[in-house]
Amino acid sequence: MASRIADSLFAFTGPQQCLPRAPQVAPARISPGVYAVRPIDLLLRGHTHRRRTFLVPAKKRVGCIKAVAAPAAPPSADSAEEREQLAESYGFKQIGQDLPDNVTLKDIMDTLPKEVFEIDDVKAWKFVLVSVTSYALGLFMIAKAPWYLLPLAWAWTGTAVTGFFVIGHDCAHKSFSKNKLVEDIVGTLAFLPLVYPYEPWRFKHDRHHAKTNMLVHDTAWQPVPPEEFDSSPVLRKAIILGYGPIRPWLSIAHWVNWHFNLRKFRPSEVNRVKISLACVFAFMAVGWPLIIYKVGILGWVKFWLMPWLGYHFWMSTFTMVHHTAPHIPFKPADEWNAAQAQLNGTVHCDYPSWIEILCHDINVHIPHHISPMIPSYNLRAAHESIQENWGKYTNLATWNWRLMKTIMTVCHVYDKEENYIPFDRLAPEESQPITFLKKAMPDYAA
Repeated sequence: MASRIADSLFAFTGPQQCLPRAPQVAPARISPGVYAVRPIDLLLRGHTHRRRTFLVPAKKRVGCIKAVAAPAAPPSADSAEEREQLAESYGFKQIGQDLPDNVTLKDIMDTLPKEVFEIDDVKAWKFVLVSVTSYALGLFMIAKAPWYLLPLAWAWTGTAVTGFFVIGHDCAHKSFSKNKLVEDIVGTLAFLPLVYPYEPWRFKHDRHHAKTNMLVHDTAWQPVPPEEFDSSPVLRKAIILGYGPIRPWLSIAHWVNWHFNLRKFRPSEVNRVKISLACVFAFMAVGWPLIIYKVGILGWVKFWLMPWLGYHFWMSTFTMVHHTAPHIPFKPADEWNAAQAQLNGTVHCDYPSWIEILCHDINVHIPHHISPMIPSYNLRAAHESIQENWGKYTNLATWNWRLMKTIMTVCHVYDKEENYIPFDRLAPEESQPITFLKKAMPDYAA
């Protein structure tokens, strides 16, 4: 059953998608009056951006607009006013223009400075030192903190160990070292505290980059296909929970489902997958008993499990924010465009500085999708170049409550015209978890 749920949540199929259309304008025969217009409220009440109505472009998050006899002219589908409204309602700083069809990924890559592709061993190992030191500090904090400060210690340590993942991530993309054997060793070791098999993840992650936001084929987050959502009441409830309250930890299901089943890999990949699995099982067989021997079962929970759950919070959250928004479509293979998927379909999101430092700028994500060969310590320079040359096409955000609320309460079931339909529009009686999130999550945007 767990495998079935994980497959349904992470390996969807579905019909084609299209880009969102402009919101419709209120008809001319409206009666004079005063209206409070805020797009996010309409979204959270069950309307998507295709069906929202506006009297005039909103300049503030909440505002009163006097209706007049002649309504304002409708903004065009590509207007700055419409994008500004959508950005405000979704929790974004900017929603980019659609990239022209004739622009290729090579066109974008050719504008990047050559130095952003250069590997610097000193900088790479400096990142390793930052991660090892911050993780060791986190373990010390867990050991010494009184019980009421343990959540802070777990948050720090979970974020620090996420830096290990980013180091292994660079190794998998061959952007850590010029020595590929060193990359394989460092990548495997960096993933061990997370009990993540390095080679299986590398193979599946390469597919994510090759098929970003492509229906069926992308191995990261996908919209829920309607046929999966309607397949059975039990699965539907599991999907609602998975894409609702427990979504920030759903990467655990992805970890289980995608990385331990040899049948999911090509014959040429299986031997390397077996080596990684052996390393992970050896760590579990030796490392876990040693932890339990030294500090007991509760100590294992305290020193390993809780930071591991913290890591999965960031793993789920980062990857969710990178490619999920009501205006970002997933497309079938015959409509998919690489440049549009990587530039228009990827989100740059700013987090608090301490998170950016511990996680080695993994959320400076647009240049990483333009070329995974850019080392993490060069991502900011590459991002600046992209903003100079292609900035009007990029999606930009600062992590905030409204952004998360939009993703968790709106971006659910695939729809050809609307990109996503919220669960509570399709199954309101079974969507109590989504109703709870709408009431409980703040609507604050940075």
